[in-house]
Amino acid sequence: MDRDSFRPGPLAEVSRVPADGEWDLMFVRDLRHPPEKVWAALTEPDQLAQWAPFLASRDLGAPGDATLSTVNGDETFDQPATVLRAERPTLLEYTWGDGLLRWELAPSGSGTRLTLRHRVEKPDLAPMMAAGWHLCLDVAGHLLDGDPVGPIRGAEAMDFGWTELRDAYAERLDGEPPAR
Repeated sequence: MDRDSFRPGPLAEVSRVPADGEWDLMFVRDLRHPPEKVWAALTEPDQLAQWAPFLASRDLGAPGDATLSTVNGDETFDQPATVLRAERPTLLEYTWGDGLLRWELAPSGSGTRLTLRHRVEKPDLAPMMAAGWHLCLDVAGHLLDGDPVGPIRGAEAMDFGWTELRDAYAERLDGEPPAR
């Protein structure tokens, strides 16, 4: 796909749920590809580099320590990570700095129902995270389709509808008050 013609797709299913004194952003997206193919995109460094907000120091498909380097333009910021669970191709859970990400993959027809739980400190961070993951997973979808866009990360996301996505997710999430 021509990068300049890339536009974000429809909003995903989202919710916020309390989790150990913090909040989990629940972000659900259906992908047209089987769990094995989606698993590879979530774990293999070469594929992550084409869509994720970070670069991975190793394959994330096995438990253990790693480094995830957040990318913003020409700058990278290394953060420690630990893969806690890697149950191919259904469950991937890892820390990223102070955060916790849990990816659940379930077969859905010929595709995959992907559920991301991203732990955030405060409920008002959820719309920002949802907007970022929305863009990343749209890019991942194009990659899986064999029509790569290239990663959209950091400040560059503003050029691809991040602000509008954040506002739309805030409206959607505010319609569902955070549970206490």
